[in-house]
Amino acid sequence: MQLIRVSIISVYKTVLRLNIERSWKKRGERTTQPENRDAEFQPKLMKTVTNLTLLVRLVLFCVVALNCRQPSALAASPGAIGTKSPNAPGSANWPMFRGGPGLVGVADADLPDKPKLKWTFKSGAPIKSSAAIADGRVYIGSDNGNVYALDLLTGKKIWTYKTGGHAESSPLALNGTVFVGSSDASLYALNALTGDRVWKYDTGDRILGAPNWVKSPTGDKHWILVGSYDFKLHCVDAATGKSNWVYESGNYINGSPSVADGKTVFGGCDAVLHVISLADGKQVKEVEAGAYIAGSVAVLDNRAYFGHYENAFLCVDLIEGKVLWTYKDRPFPFFSSPAIAGDRVVFGGRDKRLHCVKRDNGDSLWTFTTGGKVDSSPVICRNKVVVGSEDGRLYLVSLADGKELGSYEIGQGIISSPAVAGGTIIIGAQDGNVYAFGTPTESGNKSATAGKAGDLK
Repeated sequence: MQLIRVSIISVYKTVLRLNIERSWKKRGERTTQPENRDAEFQPKLMKTVTNLTLLVRLVLFCVVALNCRQPSALAASPGAIGTKSPNAPGSANWPMFRGGPGLVGVADADLPDKPKLKWTFKSGAPIKSSAAIADGRVYIGSDNGNVYALDLLTGKKIWTYKTGGHAESSPLALNGTVFVGSSDASLYALNALTGDRVWKYDTGDRILGAPNWVKSPTGDKHWILVGSYDFKLHCVDAATGKSNWVYESGNYINGSPSVADGKTVFGGCDAVLHVISLADGKQVKEVEAGAYIAGSVAVLDNRAYFGHYENAFLCVDLIEGKVLWTYKDRPFPFFSSPAIAGDRVVFGGRDKRLHCVKRDNGDSLWTFTTGGKVDSSPVICRNKVVVGSEDGRLYLVSLADGKELGSYEIGQGIISSPAVAGGTIIIGAQDGNVYAFGTPTESGNKSATAGKAGDLK
């Protein structure tokens, strides 16, 4: 801000000098030693100074106003403990699974009423990974073991990194590094620009869930959290890959750990909701869920929201350590992770439906029926919800009443969850393609989209 102010004052002085010199030249005077310069030009000089002063004040006011509207580095940081909104308003990034550390699945961005297909990218193998979007790039894994960096505007490949197993884990983009797990039991840190490996951290079994992150208790480092099928939650240093602590649960950890209020929260195949201190990896609370938890837990305002395999969706008070309400509908499991906005919680079910319930008591507001299981986790974009289904369609649904606004037939099933940034939807599918929807650009990858319908109908 100080630099901007100094620059404006410097411009002001230069313009003032040039204006005075032009006035002198017009009157045929020498600019070096005008005889009666002060007396003759004092009125014009004062008027010029007054006008330019007003102009400078106006510019400074606009700069300050714009600066105040920008989120601070800490407020915009997706890893700030206790963050309630996963993205800064109007953010062009979706840096991790579910958008931010609380895993609440909300994008503060407008989607077109009928998003058009902008481009597709062929990976050659099914895609269960969900994309991360940061600094104009899309990062996503594939069952062929590759992690890809793609251009957000065109879908063109920038780099590829080959892991030793399926790259089902969703990447995390943080400070120029991409963190991603693999079924080869390793967590990888890759240079976001080049795809070069920075480090590799080995766990005892496959990693299918997405990593999360938080600042260290001292605030000078970043820590990466990831669950593994070795029953353990691992916390490692983002810069070095060295272990900070390890917490052992009673079974596989399939989902991503959420972060809020100095704690990390996750469920697993031991049917327990674990609440762990981020500072030292010690257990704060555990809550019996009643069945194994395959999806990720969303956390907001000291409440955890999640579904499990025995056909129920729960809300747990993290302070009291008790279940506040339980939603049950038909005898089908819930693998989808929820999205939370305002008074609503939205999640998919294996009953082929998208469910919306009241956040305070779990009462049903509406359901939307698709043609296949909904393991894809929905994203709320203001008044719209976007989600994939195993019927091979991407759906756009009204948040208010659950009415369909549009759909796009991909053909093969969608398990991947949408990533939304800057009005663009990125999603992978079982046909091995990555799809981008939004407002198309002329530079899009036209050849890859040939033969497909062009928008959500």
